[in-house]
Amino acid sequence: MDEQKKAAFRQGNIVVLLLAVLTIAEFAIAIMSGSTVFLFIIALIKAAIIVQVFMHVSRLWREESH
Repeated sequence: MDEQKKAAFRQGNIVVLLLAVLTIAEFAIAIMSGSTVFLFIIALIKAAIIVQVFMHVSRLWREESH
């Protein structure tokens, strides 16, 4: 496997683990306090991670190279 594929695989694993940790945090906050503000903040963070990594939004501002 070349380095670019290894880096993409590593990034995917990190993102999955990060989303899992944030989901566990959401669950814990919902059980302990039920604070809507904290749940909304975590949801926004998770949405930003998904948009950035899986929807490739960062490519919108890069020049295309053919």
